[in-house]
Amino acid sequence: MLPGRGRNGRAAGLARILGTRTAWTAAGDGEFFCPGCGGDRNYQRLTGQRRFTLLGVPVLPRGETGPVVECAACRRHFGTDVLDHPTTTRFSAMLRDAVHTVALAVLAAGGAGSRTALESAVLAVRAAGFDDCTEEQLAALVEALEADTGRITGEPCGAGLAIELHEALDPLTPHLATVGRESILLQGARIALADGPYTPAERDVLATVGAALTICSDDVTRLLAAAARTPS
Repeated sequence: MLPGRGRNGRAAGLARILGTRTAWTAAGDGEFFCPGCGGDRNYQRLTGQRRFTLLGVPVLPRGETGPVVECAACRRHFGTDVLDHPTTTRFSAMLRDAVHTVALAVLAAGGAGSRTALESAVLAVRAAGFDDCTEEQLAALVEALEADTGRITGEPCGAGLAIELHEALDPLTPHLATVGRESILLQGARIALADGPYTPAERDVLATVGAALTICSDDVTRLLAAAARTPS
C-alpha cells in the first residue's frame, strides 16, 4: 500500500475537505479573574455559530455554541461560570469589609468602651486595608450600628446584627479556603480577648460569625478555646 493511502491517510484527506468552523460574536465585556493568566484581565463574552465547511468555505449551519468567556490577554476560552469568581480587586474589598464588620460586631458586644479592645480592632482593620482607621472612628461606628440595629451593648447577637454579618460574610465565604475563614473568626476572637475573657455576648457574636463563615459549631468552639489559650 502506498504511503498516505491507508485509513489514516484517507481520514486526513477528508478532514482537509470537510470540517467545521465557529464564527464568534461578542455579546458583552468586562473585567474578570483569568484562571489562565492568574490575574485580573479584560474579557469578551462570546456566542458562536458553528458551520460545516467544504474546502475551508462555510456552507451549512451546524448550530450554536457557547457562550464562552475569552480573555483579552491569553485568548483562552472559559465557561461563563468563571465570572462567578471575584476579581482580585473585588476580593480584596470584600475581605476588607468582612474584617471591618466583624470588628464592629465584636466591639458592639461590649468592647467599645475598652481601649485595648479598640486598639486590637484598629490593628485588624488596618491590616485588612483600611489604613486610616482610628479608635475614634470605630467607636462612633459602633454607636451608629447599635442605633441602626436597636442593639444594646452587651446583649446577645440580635437579628439586626446577624443580618449585617451575613451580608458582609456570605458573598465572601465561598471564595475562602478553610484557613482563610478561620482567620477571620480568630481576628474577631483576638479583639474579644483583648480586654479579658469572652463575655456571653462576645461568644454569641463569634458563634454568628462562625456560622456565616460556614464553620461548624464544634470547630468554632475549638478555635475560640485555642485563641483563649494563646498569649496575646
